[in-house]
Amino acid sequence: MSGPQMLQGIRVLDLSRVLAGPWSGQLLADYGADVIKVERPETGDDTRAWGPPWWGPAEDRTAAYYLSCNRGKRSIAIDIATPEGAALVKQLAAEADVVLENYKVGQLAKYGLDYASLAALNPRLVYCSVTGYGQDGPYAQAAGYDFAIQATGGLMSITGEKDGTPGSQPQKVGVAVADLFTGLYASTAILAALIERGRTGRGRHIDAALLDVQVAMLANQASNYLVGGKTPKRMGNAHINVVPYQVFATKDGHIVLAVGNDGQFARFCALGGEAAVAEDPRFKTNSARLAHRDDLIAIIGPWMLTRTTAEWTALLEPNAVPCAPILEVPEVLTHRQVVARGMQVDVHGIPMIANPMRLDGQRPQADLPPPRLDEHGAAIRDALARDGRWPSRDKD
Repeated sequence: MSGPQMLQGIRVLDLSRVLAGPWSGQLLADYGADVIKVERPETGDDTRAWGPPWWGPAEDRTAAYYLSCNRGKRSIAIDIATPEGAALVKQLAAEADVVLENYKVGQLAKYGLDYASLAALNPRLVYCSVTGYGQDGPYAQAAGYDFAIQATGGLMSITGEKDGTPGSQPQKVGVAVADLFTGLYASTAILAALIERGRTGRGRHIDAALLDVQVAMLANQASNYLVGGKTPKRMGNAHINVVPYQVFATKDGHIVLAVGNDGQFARFCALGGEAAVAEDPRFKTNSARLAHRDDLIAIIGPWMLTRTTAEWTALLEPNAVPCAPILEVPEVLTHRQVVARGMQVDVHGIPMIANPMRLDGQRPQADLPPPRLDEHGAAIRDALARDGRWPSRDKD
C-alpha cells in the first residue's frame, strides 16, 4: 500500500458488480481497507466482458472498464445460490466490517445473505445496498441502469442543445455519473456509519438508490424550480443562472468562457477592447445579463472569432477571467498540470487513473492491481478452512 492507510484493519466484502458498488469498494481499498470481491464463477463481474479495449493475453483478457473500478481487491468466485457458497459468504461476513451489494431488492434474502440475516451474525456490520430505485416504493423491484436513471432523474432533460437548434435532443452525460455519484455517496455513508459504530458498537443498513442520488444531483436546477417555479430546460453549454458562461467559437476552434461575476465581466470586456459593453445598463449586472442574454451573446460571438483559442486563453487566464480550451482525453492526460499532479499511475504494469485526493501531500492508492477472476479464491478458501477466520491479505 502506498500513501496513507486510514482504513487499515477495515474489512470489506464486496458482492457488487458493474460500477456504483465497485467504485465505492475501490475507493475504500485506496484508503487502506482490505476488500474481498465475490464474483460469479466462470464469468465474474459483468464488466470483465465489456471490451474492447482489453488488457492481458487473449486467454486471460479483461476489459478496460473492469480495470477502472476494481483496484486493490482480492477476487474469489462463489456461487451464492448453492448452500456451500452461501455458507462461505456468511463466514466472511461474520468478520467483515462492511458488506457492499447491488442485487435486486429481496434477492439475497433467499440465500440468507440479506442485511437482517447477516446483522444477526455480526451486529457490527455496516451493510450497504445499492439499487436503482431503493429498498421500498413502487419501483423498488425495477432494474436500475445509469442511462435510465439519467432519464428518469431529470438529468437528460437539462442536458443537450436547446430546443429548435441543430442536433437538439436530450443527452446523457459522457460517463455514468449516476453510478459514480452513488458510489461516492455510498462511501461517505459507509465512513459515517463506521465512525458511529465506534461509539455505539452497532452497524447500519445503508439504502443507496441511484434515482435518489440523481435527484440530489439536480442541485441548483432543482432549487431553481422549487423556489422559482419554472421548469429547467436544455440550454446546450449555457448556464441557467450566469451569463456569459458557455462555449464560444474562436478563430481556430472553441473555448469555454465562465464569467462568474460582474468584475470578471468588466475585465473580459476591457481585455477584448470593448470596455463600454460592461457599462451598458443591459449588461452591467448578472441579473441584467440574464434578462438580455440573447443580445449579449450576439455581441460577444463575433469578438471571440477574432482570436484563436490559445490567444484568448493567454489573454484572459493571467487576468483572472475564467476560461479553458476543450481537450480530448489524450490531451487531458498529457496536460502539464495533470502530469504534474501525477493523475496517471502504474499499478503492477496496468495504467490507471489515480485517486484524486491528496492527504498530507500523498495520494492514497491500493497496492493490488484489479484481480483476475478467482485469483485469490484458493488462498481465501484454504485460510477459512484452516483458521475459520477472515483470511489475512499478508498471508494470501
